[in-house]
Amino acid sequence: MKLSKYHALGNDYVVLAAEDAPAELEPATVRRICDRHRGAGADGILVEVAGGVPRVRILNPDGSEAEKSGNGLRIFARSLWDRGRVGEEPFRVEVAGGAVVCRVAPGGRSVAVDMGRVRFDSAAIPVAGPPREVLDEVLELDGQSLRFSAASIGNPHCVILREAVSADEVRLLGPRIETHPLFPNRTNVQLVQVVDRATLRLEVWERGAGYTLASGSSSCAAAAVAHRLGRCDATVRVMMPGGSLAIEIAPDFAVRMTGGVTRVAELVLDREALED
Repeated sequence: MKLSKYHALGNDYVVLAAEDAPAELEPATVRRICDRHRGAGADGILVEVAGGVPRVRILNPDGSEAEKSGNGLRIFARSLWDRGRVGEEPFRVEVAGGAVVCRVAPGGRSVAVDMGRVRFDSAAIPVAGPPREVLDEVLELDGQSLRFSAASIGNPHCVILREAVSADEVRLLGPRIETHPLFPNRTNVQLVQVVDRATLRLEVWERGAGYTLASGSSSCAAAAVAHRLGRCDATVRVMMPGGSLAIEIAPDFAVRMTGGVTRVAELVLDREALED
């Protein structure tokens, strides 16, 4: 199985081109490929779907499928560029969470993605309860009351503003919020510190992946929530342990994300790695 490995701010994926992808990837196979001790090691797999318009499936390391990933989309766009499938003009990519438009900068090291509109509607996210915009509500968690907002940019997010953020806290809260009954399809979790009106600091727990050094869709959702609550400007830099992303929010909350992508390796996974 031929794989291309990339990382986007430390969030790493392997890419399966359409001509190299098997007819079906079982969840157990996905888990083994992503295993950092027994497989290729990755935060997920990007599987190109054969056809006209570029289309990609995003598989989490637990074997589940994600609707959208900002880092994954930047990596997939870069992989298309590396293979000569696209140039430097904007191009469309189809993904389960909605189509996006990508632009690869000269040299390939930076990619911008128009991620679509952020929505705060409970039915779109989804969040349990009556129809509403989920902004500055209270989440009860093991006797603790947390103020949160929820958003969707094709996948669900729970955004919690804090005076300071830490990896330890998101590792503690993340898995419990991800599977909270309030979120029927589970959720990504972001702890957000507003450094100033142009800068946010973010720690992320990803649905189906766990703690991660960076997340593109989480950055978009967190910035949109902070802007909607009046806490930051429409152009903001989101800083994460793996690096930073530039986020631009339009008046209708359509979001453009720009950030780096690094090519790591071309790999051939041996059949033996999948047999035991």
